[in-house]
Amino acid sequence: MSNDSFSSRRKFLRNLGGTGIFLASGKLALAAAEKAEERIIRYDRTFSSNDKVRLGVIGFGIQGHGDLSTALKVPGVELAAVCDLYSGRLENAKELYGKELFTTRNYSELLDRKDVDAVIIATSDHWHARITKEALKKGKHVYCEKPMVHKISEGLGVVEAQRASGKIVQVGSQRVSSIVSLKAQELYKSGVIGKLNMVNATYDRQSSLGAWEYTMPLDASPETTMWNKYVEGMNKMPYDPKKFFWWRNYKDFGTGVAGDLFVHLISGTHVITGSNGPNKIFSSGQLSYWKDGRDVPDVMSGIMQYPETQAHPTFQLTLQVNFISGTGGAELIRFIGEEGVMEIRGGGLTVKNSIMPKAPGFGGYDALFTYPKEMQDKLTEAYNQKYTAEEKKRPTKENIEFKVPQGYSDHLDHFTNFFDSIRSGKPVVEDAAFGFRAAAASLACNESYFSRKIVNWDPEQMKVVK
Repeated sequence: MSNDSFSSRRKFLRNLGGTGIFLASGKLALAAAEKAEERIIRYDRTFSSNDKVRLGVIGFGIQGHGDLSTALKVPGVELAAVCDLYSGRLENAKELYGKELFTTRNYSELLDRKDVDAVIIATSDHWHARITKEALKKGKHVYCEKPMVHKISEGLGVVEAQRASGKIVQVGSQRVSSIVSLKAQELYKSGVIGKLNMVNATYDRQSSLGAWEYTMPLDASPETTMWNKYVEGMNKMPYDPKKFFWWRNYKDFGTGVAGDLFVHLISGTHVITGSNGPNKIFSSGQLSYWKDGRDVPDVMSGIMQYPETQAHPTFQLTLQVNFISGTGGAELIRFIGEEGVMEIRGGGLTVKNSIMPKAPGFGGYDALFTYPKEMQDKLTEAYNQKYTAEEKKRPTKENIEFKVPQGYSDHLDHFTNFFDSIRSGKPVVEDAAFGFRAAAASLACNESYFSRKIVNWDPEQMKVVK
């Protein structure tokens, strides 16, 4: 290993050590740190032209911009082409990455290029499955934004297409690659909170941009957006710029709060617990504030029941999204066990314990003193003979706090894992099956909301149970 590589290792460990997680978390923190460090060191080398991954981007909106910017931070990755239906975004791509960049409004032209090894699919949800399957048939590796599919019925087709192609598919819920998720997974498996019985997850917002009211371009028109292509295969509908630029607000094109935000919370829960998904799903909500023509709710709660497996006991997952939250917005997941709570919030996690004593309670809120005095004395004597003073105390554990180093990016780790898998062939954490299971549970919340019924789901066979 080069001196520069050793220097990178020392710098990484110094930064990580500065967070205090070694003292708080012991060997488990060290394991998470070493694995995160390993990802950085793996790319501390020069790549030949044959080793480079040439990338195409399909959908160069907000998420496409962010994904590409992060992907290009991974050594050995180059941009080959960009596709978008809106002409202004192609102009922007050339401004950012050079006039010689190949751009197109037809994604098939991008997929036909031999200099494209992998694609980022960051289109509206209703194009995800179709483009993913076509990309795999063309021999491309795929990074598809979440949710992987627009409809549950599309999921198995994408899973089968990945298996048939032998190519890598990574779905874009980046938190599953975070060292925080890795740490949470290790702590969960260690039994630090005891038997899990409930997970509470929240992803609230309070802003117009957070509620998907994005600034529209001045030249938006049926021609500049290729509207007819955008709605291809759907019932004809008149041009509506909101349905193109604010597509998350409409169930014909997006998947609402469930597909955009529930899927992050569900993905995190699955990777930490090792679960394949719930078997019963119910949701409720309403359109409270953002009455801008959207046909999806801005407040939604979901309840999911997870079956017992060898990996975990049965537990309940409750989900909440509120787009006009007086808190200003928050994202957190709380794993509640019989002996404590593990909470993931922001750039870290905490564990706090509350453990029952071995001895049961005695007296019952002064119930003992409602009995005759002689009986009180006999009950007290018997209790004290059966249990020691130590057995009457609540056991205690030191609280755990884990924080990521400053500047850490789970988004970068997610892309690093994707490109590493392309080169090595090893599985990614969020392949098509994982992505479908997370998407299906989210989309089932929409189905439950609109049909007002419980959705029964088989997480192993990945199908709705009638």
